Amino acid sequence: MTLDKARQLLKVQADFGGFYNANGAKLILAEVSREHGQAAVDQLIRELELERIFGFAPGTVFDGSLTVGGKR
Repeated sequence: MTLDKARQLLKVQADFGGFYNANGAKLILAEVSREHGQAAVDQLIRELELERIFGFAPGTVFDGSLTVGGKR
């Protein structure tokens, strides 16, 4: 997945907000992490304000739908 596509998909999830969309965003961020690394994940979290919307902090590691570590 390209970063532009991930950004586009994450914007949709963020616009809806809520529990189920947070899970969708976690899956997208897990894919970004696998393909582009943690720095790309952190950049998207900051850029799209996912900390404010879903409570995702930069440095959080996403592995599938499970939040593995990082700030909370």
